[in-house]
Amino acid sequence: MSSSNKVILARIKKQGSNFEISVNSDKALDFKQGKIDNVSEALEVEDIFTDAKKGLKASEQQLTAAFNTTNILEIAAIIINKGEIQLSAEHRKEERQKKQKQLVHMIHSMAVDSKTDLPHPVARIEAALTQAKATLLDHKTIEEQFDDIIKKLRPILPIKISKKLLYVVASAQHVGKLSNYIRGNLTIKKEEWTNDGHWATLSEAPAGLVPEIVDKINGITGGDASIDIRDE
Repeated sequence: MSSSNKVILARIKKQGSNFEISVNSDKALDFKQGKIDNVSEALEVEDIFTDAKKGLKASEQQLTAAFNTTNILEIAAIIINKGEIQLSAEHRKEERQKKQKQLVHMIHSMAVDSKTDLPHPVARIEAALTQAKATLLDHKTIEEQFDDIIKKLRPILPIKISKKLLYVVASAQHVGKLSNYIRGNLTIKKEEWTNDGHWATLSEAPAGLVPEIVDKINGITGGDASIDIRDE
């Protein structure tokens, strides 16, 4: 069990019952955002509860009915990814502030003034975000929200983002997790199954995020993917 003082619950309601797990809030958020792959790192105890505060554990029958499995780690991953992480008000504030700083850095690094092709100063970006009331949602990554944020800024700032196309080819064994990541973080332009059974997709992404995206795809596939980066 972790010694963290940020123990919190993650929960989901299925089949009319509540299912809860005790998690380390930082690690649970890292898992939800794809920063760590092993869900057990996020768990304080490897148990599924119907009421964690009372110590009431879910029965195998309840787990099977709701999740079609009794595997604790598989169920914990579902709860963290699709349920709600009950963060404290203080921790939610810390996370929002951290994500807002990351967002400003991303915009400063990736966007330029469409009139001058020069970067916007950080202070100008921060002021524009406030004016546009462009706030980040807690349950989504910055990458998932980035395009919508930029749309909100355009009436206030002359701004443009450099884009790249990624042509990714991966074997069928990686498609489940890879497809979820690409659909959640990139804009798919085309996808198909090749004659030799590989999944191929052409997707659009902000140029500044490409190194991070390539690292993530390589992590998901163990380096077993072909990635071709192209200009639009």
